Amino acid sequence: MNALESFPWPKPPKESHQPFWNGTTFVLGDKTSRVLAYTEASSHWSEDLTSLHEQEAGRDHPIDMASRELAVHSMKRLEMPKPLILDVGCSSGFVLEELEDALPGADLIGADYLRGPLEGLSIRMPTIPILQFDLRHCPLPSACVNGITCLNVLEHIDEDEAALREIYRLLKPGGIAHVEVPAGPELYDIYDEHLLHHRRYRLSDLDKLTRNIGFSVEKGTHLGFWVHPAFALVKRGNRKKLKASDEEKKRLVASQIRSTRSNPVFRRLIRLETWLGNHLSYPCGIRCVIVLRKK
Repeated sequence: MNALESFPWPKPPKESHQPFWNGTTFVLGDKTSRVLAYTEASSHWSEDLTSLHEQEAGRDHPIDMASRELAVHSMKRLEMPKPLILDVGCSSGFVLEELEDALPGADLIGADYLRGPLEGLSIRMPTIPILQFDLRHCPLPSACVNGITCLNVLEHIDEDEAALREIYRLLKPGGIAHVEVPAGPELYDIYDEHLLHHRRYRLSDLDKLTRNIGFSVEKGTHLGFWVHPAFALVKRGNRKKLKASDEEKKRLVASQIRSTRSNPVFRRLIRLETWLGNHLSYPCGIRCVIVLRKK
């Protein structure tokens, strides 16, 4: 029996049977389900925003590709043949796909807050168990996974400290969490407003918060260093349009995602930055990236 089949899956609300993962689906008594749903409520994300991001950014937006590459690199720090890794905010499943390719021995679990996208993902990746839960009140048992990836999730959660404490609780001793969030509180603009961000972050604040929770910080850096000056200029321009209509904001956000996705200079700079980032940390950028270990 592998780690997923013996995993202590909590019972969803109103279920009397303990779930069992048979390799392709959850079995609950005489019922089966591809997604275990625990807490369904309103979210600071939506299925419309998922569609917008997948349509405009796709799987090949340079900064998202670099983001996933860094997450995979962090999980390789676990240095064990069969780590159990939870991807929080899995949505489209792109991170899960790259973890599956790079770490073929790993057992993977996908989780998100919105149920809709998870149904499609469960069909597309049938051998990976998929969960729906609120990270602030995660139903999973303590010390149950070796690694957690959490990319661009915390900014959508009002109680981000509670979410980080849950990440700490879920990790086994020595486990690693890779967390990425948007950088620069002063750059909050229509993009953040439209994508329902509660905030942008300073890396120093994130470092302090995670250390207070009990993590040791293995690395803190930024993604998007070389393009940060141009990015900041655009963001400051966007701030002047915070009173624009919702439809105008949506058009502008979609246009800016498309333009950076197709920009060859942007793509080359991000690739250079990712390569150099194996040897150094960046003092500023578009996103904060922090690699945490549970002592």
